[in-house]
Amino acid sequence: MEKSTIINIFMEVWPMMLIFCVVIISLRIVFILKTNHNFVVYKELFYLSFLIYIMLLFHIVTFQDVTWSTSNFTPFKEIFRYTFGSRAFYKNVVGNMIMFMPYGFFVSYFISLKKPYLILLLSLIVSITIETTQLVIGRVFDIDDIFLNILGAFIGYLIYRFLSEVIKKLPSFLKKDYIYNIIIISVIIGIITIFIVL
Repeated sequence: MEKSTIINIFMEVWPMMLIFCVVIISLRIVFILKTNHNFVVYKELFYLSFLIYIMLLFHIVTFQDVTWSTSNFTPFKEIFRYTFGSRAFYKNVVGNMIMFMPYGFFVSYFISLKKPYLILLLSLIVSITIETTQLVIGRVFDIDDIFLNILGAFIGYLIYRFLSEVIKKLPSFLKKDYIYNIIIISVIIGIITIFIVL
């Protein structure tokens, strides 16, 4: 997605995100204090990031206008309609994959997936639900989006598996929560900085 598109999405959803985050964070803090659970920053940031991702995904697939397109029930018709490398190709083909990469990564992390078939099934269920809902609410159904979403989720799963293998090979002194906290916070700051600069 282009930077302007991402900014527009955030401008539209920030009130919902602010209220939602305050509710979730306050409930989570009370839960941790009441149950004496350990507060681990990187885990809490992961949970919160996943919830924010779901809100953004919901907004993208239900509120953005797509009146320029029609429903597609023919596999690969839309994928091959775009010229490779064109703006439309990146927006509609690459964009649909990128949109589901966080889903594949987060789900794999939360349920510690070892084999890919479950993420393929879960992303299929979610993507079919999204496309069917879009059809019902007056948007369009695109079977190619389902393929691309599943591929994106699978890439997210592969990233998770790669990082899991890297972490396994780390020396024990690097497998501490405070190290993970530093890494996750640095990654978040880095992403925000790159986004602002670009």
